[in-house]
Parts: sequence; C-alpha cells; structure tokens
Amino acid sequence: MRLTHLLACSIVIFFVLYAPQPLLNLFASEYNVSPAVAGSLMTATMLPLAIAPLVYGLFLAKQNPLKILRIAMIVLSFSCLLFIWVPSFELLLLVRFLQGLTLPAALTAMTSFIGISFSADTLQKNMTLYIGSSIAGGYFGRVLAALFSDLWHWQSFYYLIAFMLVFLAILIKPQKFNNISPHAPKSPLDYIKQLKKGPVLKVYSAVFCMFFCFAALLNYLPFILQKTFLITNTRDIGLVYSGYLIGALASIATPWLLKKAPSAWHVLAATFIFYSLSIVTLISQQLSVFLTAFTLFCAAMFIIHSTAAPLVNQISKAPPSVTNGGYVSFYYSGGASGSLLPGLVYQQYGQTAFMFTLLVVCLCGFFLITWAYLDGKNMTRG
Repeated sequence: MRLTHLLACSIVIFFVLYAPQPLLNLFASEYNVSPAVAGSLMTATMLPLAIAPLVYGLFLAKQNPLKILRIAMIVLSFSCLLFIWVPSFELLLLVRFLQGLTLPAALTAMTSFIGISFSADTLQKNMTLYIGSSIAGGYFGRVLAALFSDLWHWQSFYYLIAFMLVFLAILIKPQKFNNISPHAPKSPLDYIKQLKKGPVLKVYSAVFCMFFCFAALLNYLPFILQKTFLITNTRDIGLVYSGYLIGALASIATPWLLKKAPSAWHVLAATFIFYSLSIVTLISQQLSVFLTAFTLFCAAMFIIHSTAAPLVNQISKAPPSVTNGGYVSFYYSGGASGSLLPGLVYQQYGQTAFMFTLLVVCLCGFFLITWAYLDGKNMTRG
C-alpha cells in the first residue's frame, strides 16, 4: 500500500470522527438538549476509542493491518448512512458509540502499518506525515461539515463521506508482512506489563492530558463563540477552525525542531509550557486575541502529538501494534474525558473557570513529561 493512499484513508476516517463537532449547537437546538448533552456526541465516540485499542492492539499484533483497515472503513461507511437516517438524539448517540468501536481498529491498523513498514528516521518522518493527515482530516471534516450544513444540509456531507470510505477501501490491496510479531502478548495483563516499563506509561499519561485540553476546547468552541462573541452561523464557526490548520504546518516542522533541540523530551517539555500559556490567553474576551491564542494552542498540541507518537515507538519494548494501541487508548481517554467534564464546568461557572480547568490538566502533562525524562535518564545510568 502506498503511503499516499494510507494518508488519504486517514483523512476521510477522521472526517467521521470530527464532522459533528462544529454542528453541536445545531444538534442542541434541533433536539432541544443542553450543550453538555450535545457534546456527548463526541464523548460517545471517544469513550470506546479509549478502551477498544487495548483489545485491538492485541488482536492486530497477529493480523494483517491492511485487511483490518479495509473492513473498518466499509463498516464506517454504513455507520455514516445510519447517522443520517436515525430519528432521535438517543439513536444518534448509539451510532456514534458504534463508530467509536470501529474507529480504533482503523487507527491502530494505520499506525501499526507504519510501525511495521518503516524504521529509524523514516519512521519519524512517515509517522509525522500520518499525524499531519489526521490534522487535515480533523480540519476539513469540521469545516466541510459546517459549510455543507450552511449551503445545503448537514446530512449531505455524510453521504459524501460514506462514498469516499467505500471507494478508498476497495483500492486497498493487502500485502504480506514478514515482521508481524509472533510473540504478541496473550492477555491484557501481558499487554500492561509490556507498556508499564520505563517512561512509556508516563508519556501516555501526558498525552491523555494534552488531548483532554484539546478535545474540551474544540468541543465547546461553538458554544463559546456563540455566547461570548455572538457568532452563530455554522459557516462562520467552521471558518474559526482555520486556526487548526496551523497545527498541520507545525507538525510538519517537528523533525526540524527535534534536530535543533537536545532531545525529544526537551521539545515536549517546552511545548507543554507554550500550550499552558496559550490556554491562559484564551480567557480573553477580545475576538482577535482569542483567535490568535486558539491558533497557537492548536500548533502546540500538534507538535506534542507528532513528537510523542514516534517517541513511544522508539522507547517501547512492546510490538508496534501494542505500543500504538496503548497510545491511541490514552489519547482518546483524554478526549472522552475532555469532551464531557469541562463542559459541566463551562455550563456552571463560565469561560474563565473552564480555561483554568484546562490549565491545571495541561500543567499535569508538563510534570509527567519531566518525570518521564528523569526516569529515562536514571534507567540509562543503571
């Protein structure tokens, strides 16, 4: 499978995950539910995304990842049609939950394919390109969903996603891999044992904190724009997500940052501090300051993501599918928590308390990275 084909699959798969996000205030109005309840459309998908990779990582360690990817994409295409046809909010949640069960198979399969097929600097480069494709999918999924909703109706975008998923899945030609690990862990307990060694688990926990903050802000961004800045049009809300595109440029520059810095650990620690400062600035009630801070916030998140993902593949002793399954699990555990809990703070106490909550979690991520770095140095000395 060509890397360009894999990246195209990644973009469309991330459409499925993020398309509802700019439409949450529309769903809240259409189904007469609160912002936190509307936000649960993201939680319903991220919750199984947080748990399923632990199982999928075990399963994929012995399977051809491209076969799994093709099946997952076909299942996702049918789920998009179901999302259009169901008549109630409760059934929307059910479809989103089913998508959450399917998405980690696709995501773990893609990262496992990269982990199996490449190594050293090529692994870093191609993992960065994959993360860039996830950024593009997240951005265009949000913006196009908002644009289609404004020009036609939100369902029309889901028909397009379903078609693209089937088309790209048909083009996948599974190939044989000679280096799929024959020594994959046989139980979740063996899985945890392989991942808890050294600093890996601490990096995972920092990634949890990173995506907790990111999912929280992007989930409640439509409501903040509506309440604080009086922006209600779905097209305008979608355009605000343009700051997200800077993240793609930032993640592509990550290899350059890694060459300039003493180590990946230094890049992660410095970027977590920058991430925290951007969250403080997001308290601003001025739209221009808020949009600038939002752009910097996105850039910081994607630098962390595109640094941490290859790093755990380098320091983990577990098979690639297990390592990446664990990464995806912690990543979306943060997303599931961030897409719900801070929303309750926002509803009750407002924007400032909401941002302060994100700041505390972000600083926890910084301390975890520092701890992991010191832990790794001690192991090296030992």
